Order: sequence, then structure tokens, then C-alpha cells
Amino acid sequence: MSSKNALLIIDAQYDFCSPQGALYVSGAEADMKRLSDWVLKNKLQLDHIILSIDSHQVNDISHPAFWEDTLGNKPMPFTAISAEDIKQDKWKPRFFINEAVAYIETLEKQGEFSHFIWPYHCLQGTRGAAIDDALLPAIIEWTLQGRNYQVVEKGTYPLSEHFGIFRANVPSAQKHETQLNEALIETLRGFDTIYLAGEAKSHCVANSLKQIMEVAPEVAKKFVVLQDCMSDVTGLGHLGAPIYEQAKAMGIKFVDSGDFDL
Repeated sequence: MSSKNALLIIDAQYDFCSPQGALYVSGAEADMKRLSDWVLKNKLQLDHIILSIDSHQVNDISHPAFWEDTLGNKPMPFTAISAEDIKQDKWKPRFFINEAVAYIETLEKQGEFSHFIWPYHCLQGTRGAAIDDALLPAIIEWTLQGRNYQVVEKGTYPLSEHFGIFRANVPSAQKHETQLNEALIETLRGFDTIYLAGEAKSHCVANSLKQIMEVAPEVAKKFVVLQDCMSDVTGLGHLGAPIYEQAKAMGIKFVDSGDFDL
């Protein structure tokens, strides 16, 4: 079996890709249609497909239920919470207080994205966590050659966001699932070219690219970004933009899926 081409798809799930999803990314349904078409067109040349799955509990540090103000009100989705907000009692964690404070302080020291509250999304066992309806048939068609797709679950540890596929934003020494996924990196190392697509461009796709550039630049240089198979969270594209500029400076290619065949 050839080990030439891999496709890494980030969080192509109902809650991000469907207009009825809890955290719909505008344009994602068209992204998934283009990606599906590309997979079907190139199914004989794709040697491996990896899908990341965002997977959360209700009481996740990024969900409203985890926080409250002095009156017991929960934050609205898209509220930013900083370490200074906690010090000033603007917002306080309802659970795991010391761990939550340490998480946000560490996040800020590392220069990661600011801590945001999101709508409840990709809850474990719900439709929202399922692979997008438009994409899945193409993935299944690809498997009929005798191959199986690989699923990488992320976000299961409720005390850290896990944007990038390779590690949580702030890994915990006690939680293996938050630490650097060296096995995944080794899998990708075995391919000549790794195509990247998924949602959202501004967050989980961008952070996946950032992480691989940091920990395994020799693998990152194999990446080709399918730039028309991903979209930004509305109004937050500026967060991922510097990461993509860094990737271009490293020599990572950016292409439109309709412009080439494998």
C-alpha cells in the first residue's frame, strides 16, 4: 500500500457544519461539499484519512455552565474571560476553582487565544458531535477500497480547551489525553503529503497547524492547506491569520480543492 497522501480533517461535525448546529461556522456546509467532491475525485490516490472529533461535557471550562457572576448569572456565548476578570470577581468558576484559575493564567502566559465561552457544542453522544452529513458518504465511499478512516478525539478533558488536534491548549501532566499526541505525529510522518481541511479555519484548523509547526516543522512542511474547505468563526478570522502567514513563510502550500487532482 502506498503511503503518499494523507488527508487530515479537523472537526467536520454537525454543530460546526450545519446551519442548525450549535456553533455553526458560516460557509461550512459549502466547505464540506467541496471537500466531499475532492475526496470522491481523488479516492484512489488518498492513502489515509484522519478525522478529529471535538467532544465535550456540559460542564466544560468553555461552556456557560462552568461560570457565574456574583448574582449567579451565566456568561453568554462569545464572552471573553480573563485572569483579571476573575480577580475582580466579574466571573468565577463554579467548579475546580484553583485549576480553572491556573488554566487561564497559564493560557495568557503562553500567549494562546483568549479564553472564550462558546455555546454548548459537540456534547458527547449527541447529534452535534457527529461527522457532517454531507462529508460522511464520501468518507464511506473511500473506505470501500478496503481502508478505514482514523478518528482522533479531543476536548474530553473539561478543564482545558483543545483547539489543535495535537495537544490541549494547556496540557495536564495527569491527563494523557491532553498531552502531545506523538503517535499521531508519527503516523503523519509516514506520508509524503498531508492535506488539511476542516472547521473552523480561525480556531481548530489554525491551532492544529500552529502546533505541528512548533513541535515537528519537518512534518509541517508536508502540509497542503485546502483553503476553500474551511471557514472562520464570524468576526474572528484575525485570530488565525498570523498562523497562516507563518505557515506561508515556512513554505506550506495553500491551494483550492477545485484547482488540482492528485
